[in-house]
Amino acid sequence: MTAKNVAVNYTESQSAKMVADYVAGVTVEAIALELGKSARSVIAKLSREKVYVAKTYQSKTGEKVVKKDETADAIAAILNLSEPETESLTKANKTALQKIFQALANSKPV
Repeated sequence: MTAKNVAVNYTESQSAKMVADYVAGVTVEAIALELGKSARSVIAKLSREKVYVAKTYQSKTGEKVVKKDETADAIAAILNLSEPETESLTKANKTALQKIFQALANSKPV
């Protein structure tokens, strides 16, 4: 049998330093620049090392981003809608869905 030559993207010492730097708060971009790699490559390696935490996105107002599907699902749960009925809700605009959800959530049962 012949041995395969496998190109090593990161040495063990590079990987260890990368993980230590990331855990210490060094940005992915700074690590990538230092190693001469792309940020995507560093993210992939940190993910394989099980230390990468994806960024959480915020709206312009600083709130957590809620996807339109999540809002439609919440409305469907309140109204006991079927899957096809819920699917049709997702075609509505996000602001309208949020207003409908708020109105339903704030309404008191009679």
